[in-house]
Amino acid sequence: MEFTDWEPIYEAILADFGFDRAADEAVRDRAAVHAEPFDLDRLDCAGATVAVAGAGPSLEADVDLARDADLVFAASTAADRLAAEGVDADAMVTDLDKNPEAGLERTDRGAVVVAHAHGDNGDLVDEWLPRYDAVHTLVTTQAAPVDAVANYGGFTDGDRTAFLADRCGAERLVFPGWDFDDPDVGGMKARKLDWAERLLHLLERRRGERFAVLDGRRDGIEPL
Repeated sequence: MEFTDWEPIYEAILADFGFDRAADEAVRDRAAVHAEPFDLDRLDCAGATVAVAGAGPSLEADVDLARDADLVFAASTAADRLAAEGVDADAMVTDLDKNPEAGLERTDRGAVVVAHAHGDNGDLVDEWLPRYDAVHTLVTTQAAPVDAVANYGGFTDGDRTAFLADRCGAERLVFPGWDFDDPDVGGMKARKLDWAERLLHLLERRRGERFAVLDGRRDGIEPL
């Protein structure tokens, strides 16, 4: 997704949550200091089924969906939990708020981390990005891309993971570990899941694909 397509959605998210665009841009610029151009061909998904792994409670039950995929892109702690099941993610997508140590370990061994900068995680960006190996780190923003900081669309770790797989040419997307109705989630997290659902609905329409994770839910989704 190009930023010109993403920007109206981004503005709607800012308005809904009361987030500050200037804060996003300020942290993006701090992240850019530590970002190097990333070779996206390393994540080439052409012709591939990609498991977009969420960190919901169903992940372990869905592990075969990840194991059977050609590539695995994992959101945040889903990478750790899949590793415990013997599945190594090809990319870990994170805003650094839960398991930044796992990202450090990944880049130290040459594995890809997609590290996201936004207005609320400046302290984490300042602490961890300088320690990550920049060669193995793709830095992203939800604001306008600058220098080596990219924006392929998406808001939460999970749906950003799906938009990344789409950008990398995935033929088919599957979704282990996605739980939109997790009873343990409320407040801000629940609202973010609502946006993630809407964004996946948008992505499947753009791709001409129907994601199984949205089956039985589409009639209740407000389209973007």
